[in-house]
Formats: sequence, structure tokens, C-alpha cells
Amino acid sequence: METIILKDRITNAMSDEEFLWFCQENKDLRIERNSKLEIVLMSPTNAFSGKINTEVLRQLSNWNFEEEKGEVFDSSTGFTLPDRSVLSPDASWVSSEKWESLSEGDQYRFAPLCPEFVIEIMSKTDHLEELQKKMKIWIANGANLAWLLDPSKKMTYIYRPDGSVEKISGFDKEIKGEGLLDGFILDLSLIKL
Repeated sequence: METIILKDRITNAMSDEEFLWFCQENKDLRIERNSKLEIVLMSPTNAFSGKINTEVLRQLSNWNFEEEKGEVFDSSTGFTLPDRSVLSPDASWVSSEKWESLSEGDQYRFAPLCPEFVIEIMSKTDHLEELQKKMKIWIANGANLAWLLDPSKKMTYIYRPDGSVEKISGFDKEIKGEGLLDGFILDLSLIKL
């Protein structure tokens, strides 16, 4: 299924609570909302992509378990960004300080924050240009570091707040975290393609 964008008066007028309800009523779909308040419908992740997501999430979770600096979130987690979009990265990390600053009510919604670190994993049906735009949205909304992994081309793109994008070729490498993620290493060779 290609991505479908719903743009009409009703969806654009949804409050954050109504959008949350809409997503809960349609749990079989992957749903996001862009900054224009248009609803973006996507098909569920395919099995191959899910396998890759799990390995990436495992490595991030293992590091976080050892460091105890924050919280790790999976691809089902939506975040309400400052631009009002609601996006769900494949894996993300939020510092303890940022997470604990939220009220309990906000923790049970699409948390109104941008994760400090996000990872997006490109599937064969994704379009590189669209995901590159999404990575820039993450950075523009406050992410300190964002990685885009393209398993089919064995490429990694690293996005930073200064606007730079570093490209790393090959999945035989280790990608190292920076700043708050110092010490995190994603071993791409453990991702079985």
C-alpha cells in the first residue's frame, strides 16, 4: 500500500485528543499527522523490515539499560512535535530529564516532545526523498541526532542540527552516537540482510 494522505476540513480540524482517538479506533493502520494537520496512512511494516527494526531496537535498548539515561521507544510510539505533526520513528530515545518533565497525562498521549535521537529504517517500498524530508523535520523540531538506514543500498545517513548530513556506505560498520548518545554504538553487521 502506498502512503495515503487525508486532507479535508474534518481531519484538518481534529484536536490532538480527537486525533489520538482516531488512531486508537484504527489500530490496524500506521497513522501519522503532518504539520499541515493532514492525516498520513501507511500500511503495517513488512516482516523483513520488522526484523531489522527489532535488531536496531535491541541494540539501542541494551545500551540504554546499561546507561540508565533515558527511555527507548519502538515504532508504534507517536510524538507530537512542536510543529503539531505527530510522527512515529522506527526507534527513538528520550533523555530521563525530558521524559520526566512530562505530566503523567502527557505520557499517556502522543507525548508533546521531540525525541533527542531517532532512527528511521527505509523499506523497499519507501521513497528516499520522502524519508530525507522526514529526517529534516525531526531535526527542525529538536532532535539532536537522526539516523536513516537504507538496508537495500547498505547506506546510512546521519543528520545533525547544524544541517550536515553524513553518508556512510556499507553495513559492515559501527555507527557511533554523539552528545547525549555518547557511548551508543549501532553495529550494522548484526543486521542480517
